[in-house]
Amino acid sequence: MTDQTHAQTVLTTQDGVPLKVSIARALRAQKIRSALLVAPLFLFILISFVLPIADMLYRSVENDIVPNTLPRTVVALQEWDENSGEMPSEDVFAALAEDMKIAAAAKTHTRVGSRLNYEKPGIASLFRKTGRRVKRFEDGDYTAQFLKADKNWGDPEVWQTIKQFSSPATAGYFLAAADAQRTPDGVQFKPEDERIYLFLFGRTLILSITITVTCILLGYPIAFLLSSLPLRSSNLLMILVLLPFWTSLLVRTSAWKVLLQQQGVINDTLVWLGIVGDDSRLALINNQTGTIIAMTHILLPFMILPLFSVMKTISPTYMRAAKSMGASDWYAFWRVYFPQTIPGIGAGSILVFILSIGYYITPELVGGTSGIFISNRIAYHISFSLNWGLAAALGVMLLAIVMVLYWLYDRIVGIDNVKLG
Repeated sequence: MTDQTHAQTVLTTQDGVPLKVSIARALRAQKIRSALLVAPLFLFILISFVLPIADMLYRSVENDIVPNTLPRTVVALQEWDENSGEMPSEDVFAALAEDMKIAAAAKTHTRVGSRLNYEKPGIASLFRKTGRRVKRFEDGDYTAQFLKADKNWGDPEVWQTIKQFSSPATAGYFLAAADAQRTPDGVQFKPEDERIYLFLFGRTLILSITITVTCILLGYPIAFLLSSLPLRSSNLLMILVLLPFWTSLLVRTSAWKVLLQQQGVINDTLVWLGIVGDDSRLALINNQTGTIIAMTHILLPFMILPLFSVMKTISPTYMRAAKSMGASDWYAFWRVYFPQTIPGIGAGSILVFILSIGYYITPELVGGTSGIFISNRIAYHISFSLNWGLAAALGVMLLAIVMVLYWLYDRIVGIDNVKLG
């Protein structure tokens, strides 16, 4: 009797499947459909964002070429005291001869030479020269044969470099990116006249902050005007704000080169108005001024759009209420209107700052030597010097700086207070 009562209380579907099982199947099918809908976006983020960053992190510490090409030499050098100031023993030279013969036959000796040349200039030519002669080496007395091939094999610094970078992973790229180097006395900064990257990081941050502040000062009144005008007029002016997006970035930057040069339109106008003399034209190009002007023009819409979308949601009755209670125009604006626009300022600032800190085309064209960013050096190492490890280390450091600044912004302002409309 009890079993019959229990069977009667179990709810089932029309085909006899328990309702609980049927609901579970429906929920599982819904989750699968949701996952399939999200899968294209997930794959896009994985391929275009996660994997490149992971590859950059790997390349910033990867150093397989040295231990893979010179495995016997790496093992033999472990017993050599790099602080002794003397050459390694005959066993090390014998191991190097065997490794070099195999590498020269596979034509990989030049790759390890190029890798070590990043740390000590001249090693690349040393490996190329020796690689052509090592196949003629006779058995025994390898030290003398290497020194005869090139006397630089007697330099202890060459062997120190090989030993220091014989590990599959290395911090050498990050040391170079921080203008430091590993010496027998430990890690030390390079001489003053050889430091460049920390200075470029500082310049990049300062100029990016300057561009962001300039965009706020110029974009705030424009967004205020757009939000105050009737819809028809504001839409017409918004087209003018968005008009630069319809023009190529390269064309816009090249136009600024024409405008800002000493014989350009701006200087000619200033001379015609008598503001500056013909012999004292302003230097507005190939310096930091040109970078700030050109990048402010390019990034200004990214500040105006968030500000406009936030300002459009602010009811004008707030200002009228403040004035009706005796507040002046300035006091009502500062205490009532401006605080409500801070989320738009935050959103625009994040957009402009992150975009500007990674720019390299515009600084390259109008910045000269004093207006380039750290991104220009990253592009140089990727395209010209082919030192991808150093470029990856610089990229990782730039990413870390942006993440730290983003964390500070969240702690001070609060990311929840950022709004795009």
